[in-house]
Amino acid sequence: MKKVSILARVSAALIQFGIIMAAYNFIARPYQLGWGATTVEINRSMPGDERRGNPAFLATRAITIEDTPENIWPWLIQMGYGRAGFYGYDIIENLGSESGIYSANRILPEFQNFKVGDEVPISRVAKLFFFEIEPNSFIVWSEDKGEYPGAFTWAVYPIDETRTRLVSRIGWNFHWSVPNLLILDVFTEFTDHLAVRKILQGVKGRVEGHPENFAMNTVEFTVYLLLLLSVVITQFLILFRPLTLKNWGIGFASGATWLITWYAPVPLWIGVILGLLITFGVVRSSRWFKRKMRRHE
Repeated sequence: MKKVSILARVSAALIQFGIIMAAYNFIARPYQLGWGATTVEINRSMPGDERRGNPAFLATRAITIEDTPENIWPWLIQMGYGRAGFYGYDIIENLGSESGIYSANRILPEFQNFKVGDEVPISRVAKLFFFEIEPNSFIVWSEDKGEYPGAFTWAVYPIDETRTRLVSRIGWNFHWSVPNLLILDVFTEFTDHLAVRKILQGVKGRVEGHPENFAMNTVEFTVYLLLLLSVVITQFLILFRPLTLKNWGIGFASGATWLITWYAPVPLWIGVILGLLITFGVVRSSRWFKRKMRRHE
Protein backbone atom coordinates (compact mmCIF):
# COMPACT_ATOMS: atom_id res chain seq x y z
CA MET A 1 0.00 0.00 0.00
CA LYS A 2 1.58 3.31 -1.08
CA LYS A 3 2.07 6.18 1.34
CA VAL A 4 -0.33 8.40 -0.57
CA SER A 5 -2.92 5.63 -0.39
CA ILE A 6 -2.56 5.41 3.36
CA LEU A 7 -3.01 9.17 3.69
CA ALA A 8 -6.07 9.02 1.45
CA ARG A 9 -7.64 6.27 3.52
CA VAL A 10 -6.93 8.03 6.82
CA SER A 11 -8.33 11.26 5.42
CA ALA A 12 -11.47 9.48 4.18
CA ALA A 13 -11.97 7.83 7.59
CA LEU A 14 -11.49 11.13 9.44
CA ILE A 15 -13.85 13.00 7.14
CA GLN A 16 -16.52 10.35 7.56
CA PHE A 17 -16.07 10.26 11.34
CA GLY A 18 -16.23 14.06 11.45
CA ILE A 19 -19.50 14.19 9.51
CA ILE A 20 -21.08 11.52 11.74
CA MET A 21 -19.97 13.38 14.87
CA ALA A 22 -21.31 16.65 13.46
CA ALA A 23 -24.69 14.98 12.93
CA TYR A 24 -24.56 13.74 16.51
CA ASN A 25 -23.61 17.14 17.91
CA PHE A 26 -26.16 19.23 16.01
CA ILE A 27 -29.08 16.81 15.65
CA ALA A 28 -28.91 13.80 17.99
CA ARG A 29 -27.37 15.49 21.03
CA PRO A 30 -29.97 18.29 21.42
CA TYR A 31 -32.72 15.69 21.16
CA GLN A 32 -31.19 13.26 23.67
CA LEU A 33 -30.46 16.02 26.21
CA GLY A 34 -34.15 16.85 26.40
CA TRP A 35 -35.79 13.46 25.81
CA GLY A 36 -39.44 13.51 26.89
CA ALA A 37 -39.16 16.93 28.58
CA THR A 38 -41.17 20.04 27.75
CA THR A 39 -39.61 23.45 27.20
CA VAL A 40 -40.93 24.52 30.61
CA GLU A 41 -39.31 21.53 32.30
CA ILE A 42 -35.99 22.12 30.54
CA ASN A 43 -35.90 25.81 31.52
CA ARG A 44 -37.22 25.35 35.06
CA SER A 45 -34.76 25.49 37.95
CA MET A 46 -34.43 22.23 39.87
CA PRO A 47 -32.86 21.15 43.18
CA GLY A 48 -29.16 20.48 42.71
CA ASP A 49 -28.64 23.19 40.08
CA GLU A 50 -26.23 24.95 42.44
CA ARG A 51 -24.02 21.83 42.28
CA ARG A 52 -23.94 21.88 38.51
CA GLY A 53 -22.62 25.40 37.90
CA ASN A 54 -22.37 25.99 34.13
CA PRO A 55 -22.02 22.38 32.94
CA ALA A 56 -20.81 21.20 29.54
CA PHE A 57 -23.31 18.34 29.77
CA LEU A 58 -26.79 19.25 30.99
CA ALA A 59 -29.69 16.89 30.33
CA THR A 60 -33.31 17.13 31.46
CA ARG A 61 -35.51 14.13 30.64
CA ALA A 62 -39.05 13.32 31.71
CA ILE A 63 -41.91 10.87 31.52
CA THR A 64 -45.57 10.86 32.61
CA ILE A 65 -46.60 8.22 35.16
CA GLU A 66 -50.21 7.32 35.86
CA ASP A 67 -49.99 7.60 39.64
CA THR A 68 -49.22 9.98 42.50
CA PRO A 69 -45.82 11.25 43.75
CA GLU A 70 -46.32 9.28 46.97
CA ASN A 71 -46.49 6.01 45.06
CA ILE A 72 -43.52 6.86 42.84
CA TRP A 73 -41.22 7.99 45.64
CA PRO A 74 -40.42 4.56 47.18
CA TRP A 75 -39.13 3.33 43.83
CA LEU A 76 -36.80 6.32 43.53
CA ILE A 77 -35.29 6.32 47.01
CA GLN A 78 -34.34 2.64 46.87
CA MET A 79 -32.43 2.83 43.57
CA GLY A 80 -28.76 1.91 43.61
CA TYR A 81 -26.26 -0.80 42.77
CA GLY A 82 -26.64 -3.66 45.24
CA ARG A 83 -29.99 -2.24 46.30
CA ALA A 84 -33.06 -2.17 44.06
CA GLY A 85 -31.01 -1.70 40.91
CA PHE A 86 -31.89 0.95 38.35
CA TYR A 87 -34.84 -0.70 36.57
CA GLY A 88 -33.05 -0.41 33.23
CA TYR A 89 -30.56 -2.61 31.40
CA ASP A 90 -29.93 -5.02 34.26
CA ILE A 91 -27.51 -7.14 32.24
CA ILE A 92 -24.91 -4.38 32.53
CA GLU A 93 -26.12 -2.13 35.37
CA ASN A 94 -26.44 -4.95 37.94
CA LEU A 95 -23.52 -7.06 36.76
CA GLY A 96 -21.80 -8.56 39.81
CA SER A 97 -24.32 -7.12 42.27
CA GLU A 98 -24.76 -9.05 45.49
CA SER A 99 -28.50 -8.44 45.26
CA GLY A 100 -28.63 -10.28 41.93
CA ILE A 101 -28.88 -9.37 38.28
CA TYR A 102 -32.55 -8.36 38.38
CA SER A 103 -33.79 -4.94 39.47
CA ALA A 104 -36.47 -5.06 42.16
CA ASN A 105 -40.12 -5.37 41.15
CA ARG A 106 -41.33 -4.47 44.63
CA ILE A 107 -40.76 -1.89 47.33
CA LEU A 108 -37.82 -2.86 49.59
CA PRO A 109 -38.40 -1.56 53.16
CA GLU A 110 -34.68 -1.83 54.04
CA PHE A 111 -33.86 0.84 51.43
CA GLN A 112 -36.49 3.44 52.28
CA ASN A 113 -34.91 5.48 55.05
CA PHE A 114 -31.79 7.10 53.65
CA LYS A 115 -30.61 10.50 54.85
CA VAL A 116 -28.42 13.25 53.43
CA GLY A 117 -24.79 12.10 53.33
CA ASP A 118 -25.55 8.41 52.81
CA GLU A 119 -23.84 6.67 49.90
CA VAL A 120 -25.54 5.86 46.62
CA PRO A 121 -23.56 3.02 44.96
CA ILE A 122 -23.65 3.42 41.18
CA SER A 123 -21.48 0.39 40.36
CA ARG A 124 -18.81 -1.79 41.96
CA VAL A 125 -16.30 1.05 41.60
CA ALA A 126 -18.37 4.26 41.61
CA LYS A 127 -20.58 5.97 44.13
CA LEU A 128 -22.39 9.24 44.75
CA PHE A 129 -24.02 10.62 47.89
CA PHE A 130 -27.47 11.83 48.82
CA PHE A 131 -26.89 15.58 48.75
CA GLU A 132 -30.52 16.54 49.30
CA ILE A 133 -33.71 14.61 50.02
CA GLU A 134 -37.26 15.95 50.09
CA PRO A 135 -39.68 13.01 50.57
CA ASN A 136 -42.31 12.65 47.83
CA SER A 137 -40.69 15.53 45.98
CA PHE A 138 -37.03 15.13 44.93
CA ILE A 139 -33.65 13.45 45.44
CA VAL A 140 -30.26 14.91 44.55
CA TRP A 141 -27.24 12.64 44.08
CA SER A 142 -23.83 14.30 43.96
CA GLU A 143 -20.15 13.88 44.66
CA ASP A 144 -18.81 15.25 47.93
CA LYS A 145 -15.96 17.38 46.62
CA GLY A 146 -15.30 20.44 44.47
CA GLU A 147 -17.21 23.68 44.05
CA TYR A 148 -19.28 22.30 41.16
CA PRO A 149 -19.02 18.50 41.36
CA GLY A 150 -22.11 17.90 39.26
CA ALA A 151 -25.43 16.47 40.38
CA PHE A 152 -28.15 14.02 39.37
CA THR A 153 -31.68 15.03 40.36
CA TRP A 154 -34.87 12.96 40.37
CA ALA A 155 -38.04 14.99 40.96
CA VAL A 156 -41.77 14.37 40.80
CA TYR A 157 -44.27 17.03 39.76
CA PRO A 158 -48.00 16.20 40.01
CA ILE A 159 -50.12 17.00 36.96
CA ASP A 160 -53.42 16.20 38.61
CA GLU A 161 -54.75 13.69 41.14
CA THR A 162 -53.80 10.64 39.06
CA ARG A 163 -50.82 11.69 36.91
CA THR A 164 -47.26 12.77 37.72
CA ARG A 165 -44.27 13.93 35.76
CA LEU A 166 -41.02 12.20 36.73
CA VAL A 167 -38.15 14.48 35.71
CA SER A 168 -34.42 13.75 35.81
CA ARG A 169 -31.62 16.27 35.43
CA ILE A 170 -27.92 15.56 35.25
CA GLY A 171 -25.16 18.10 34.77
CA TRP A 172 -21.36 17.88 34.91
CA ASN A 173 -18.16 19.08 33.24
CA PHE A 174 -15.52 17.04 31.41
CA HIS A 175 -12.43 16.10 33.43
CA TRP A 176 -9.92 17.08 30.75
CA SER A 177 -6.91 16.76 33.07
CA VAL A 178 -7.90 13.38 34.56
CA PRO A 179 -7.63 10.68 31.82
CA ASN A 180 -9.48 7.90 33.66
CA LEU A 181 -12.40 10.20 34.48
CA LEU A 182 -12.38 11.67 30.99
CA ILE A 183 -12.91 8.18 29.55
CA LEU A 184 -15.96 7.82 31.82
CA ASP A 185 -17.15 11.28 30.73
CA VAL A 186 -16.99 10.34 27.04
CA PHE A 187 -18.78 7.05 27.74
CA THR A 188 -21.50 8.94 29.64
CA GLU A 189 -21.83 11.54 26.89
CA PHE A 190 -22.98 8.93 24.39
CA THR A 191 -24.74 6.36 26.58
CA ASP A 192 -26.39 8.37 29.36
CA HIS A 193 -29.46 8.93 27.21
CA LEU A 194 -30.08 5.20 26.78
CA ALA A 195 -29.60 4.50 30.48
CA VAL A 196 -31.74 7.34 31.87
CA ARG A 197 -34.51 6.81 29.32
CA LYS A 198 -34.69 3.16 30.35
CA ILE A 199 -34.68 4.05 34.06
CA LEU A 200 -37.60 6.43 33.55
CA GLN A 201 -39.48 3.78 31.60
CA GLY A 202 -38.56 1.19 34.24
CA VAL A 203 -39.95 3.30 37.08
CA LYS A 204 -43.11 3.99 35.09
CA GLY A 205 -43.62 0.29 34.36
CA ARG A 206 -43.20 -0.73 37.99
CA VAL A 207 -45.42 2.00 39.41
CA GLU A 208 -48.16 1.24 36.87
CA GLY A 209 -47.84 -2.51 37.41
CA HIS A 210 -46.29 -3.65 34.12
CA PRO A 211 -42.50 -3.92 34.58
CA GLU A 212 -40.54 -4.59 31.41
CA ASN A 213 -39.28 -8.09 30.69
CA PHE A 214 -35.61 -8.79 31.52
CA ALA A 215 -35.09 -10.87 28.38
CA MET A 216 -36.52 -8.17 26.11
CA ASN A 217 -34.39 -5.50 27.80
CA THR A 218 -31.31 -7.68 27.28
CA VAL A 219 -32.11 -8.19 23.60
CA GLU A 220 -32.62 -4.44 23.21
CA PHE A 221 -29.29 -3.68 24.90
CA THR A 222 -27.55 -6.27 22.69
CA VAL A 223 -28.96 -4.70 19.53
CA TYR A 224 -27.75 -1.25 20.61
CA LEU A 225 -24.30 -2.68 21.31
CA LEU A 226 -24.11 -4.47 17.95
CA LEU A 227 -25.14 -1.32 16.07
CA LEU A 228 -22.38 0.63 17.81
CA LEU A 229 -19.92 -2.14 16.95
CA SER A 230 -21.06 -1.91 13.34
CA VAL A 231 -20.08 1.77 13.26
CA VAL A 232 -16.64 1.02 14.67
CA ILE A 233 -16.03 -1.83 12.22
CA THR A 234 -17.17 0.05 9.11
CA GLN A 235 -15.03 3.06 10.04
CA PHE A 236 -12.05 0.79 10.63
CA LEU A 237 -12.54 -1.07 7.32
CA ILE A 238 -12.13 2.16 5.37
CA LEU A 239 -8.41 1.86 6.12
CA PHE A 240 -8.12 -1.60 4.55
CA ARG A 241 -10.77 -2.01 1.87
CA PRO A 242 -10.83 -0.40 -1.60
CA LEU A 243 -11.54 3.29 -1.22
CA THR A 244 -14.73 3.38 -3.31
CA LEU A 245 -17.87 5.46 -3.10
CA LYS A 246 -19.84 2.31 -2.27
CA ASN A 247 -17.63 1.37 0.69
CA TRP A 248 -17.64 4.96 1.89
CA GLY A 249 -21.45 4.96 1.66
CA ILE A 250 -21.67 1.81 3.78
CA GLY A 251 -19.74 3.62 6.51
CA PHE A 252 -22.13 6.57 6.36
CA ALA A 253 -25.13 4.23 6.43
CA SER A 254 -23.75 2.53 9.51
CA GLY A 255 -23.25 5.86 11.27
CA ALA A 256 -26.74 7.05 10.32
CA THR A 257 -28.28 3.79 11.57
CA TRP A 258 -26.48 4.18 14.89
CA LEU A 259 -27.74 7.76 15.30
CA ILE A 260 -31.30 6.93 14.26
CA THR A 261 -31.60 3.82 16.42
CA TRP A 262 -29.95 5.24 19.54
CA TYR A 263 -31.35 8.75 19.50
CA ALA A 264 -34.44 9.00 17.28
CA PRO A 265 -37.92 7.93 18.41
CA VAL A 266 -38.16 4.93 16.09
CA PRO A 267 -39.00 1.28 16.87
CA LEU A 268 -35.97 -0.88 17.55
CA TRP A 269 -36.90 -3.33 14.78
CA ILE A 270 -36.10 -0.61 12.24
CA GLY A 271 -32.56 -0.50 13.58
CA VAL A 272 -32.33 -4.29 13.39
CA ILE A 273 -33.35 -4.30 9.72
CA LEU A 274 -30.97 -1.47 8.85
CA GLY A 275 -28.17 -3.20 10.73
CA LEU A 276 -28.73 -6.44 8.81
CA LEU A 277 -28.70 -4.57 5.50
CA ILE A 278 -25.41 -2.90 6.40
CA THR A 279 -23.91 -6.24 7.43
CA PHE A 280 -25.01 -7.73 4.12
CA GLY A 281 -23.46 -4.81 2.26
CA VAL A 282 -20.14 -5.20 4.09
CA VAL A 283 -20.00 -8.96 3.46
CA ARG A 284 -21.04 -8.71 -0.17
CA SER A 285 -18.44 -6.08 -0.96
CA SER A 286 -15.65 -8.00 0.72
CA ARG A 287 -12.98 -9.79 -1.26
CA TRP A 288 -13.70 -13.01 0.66
CA PHE A 289 -17.30 -12.99 -0.54
CA LYS A 290 -16.32 -12.26 -4.13
CA ARG A 291 -13.72 -15.07 -4.15
CA LYS A 292 -16.25 -17.52 -2.76
CA MET A 293 -18.81 -16.55 -5.40
CA ARG A 294 -16.22 -17.04 -8.19
CA ARG A 295 -15.56 -20.60 -6.97
CA HIS A 296 -19.24 -21.44 -7.43
CA GLU A 297 -19.42 -20.04 -10.94
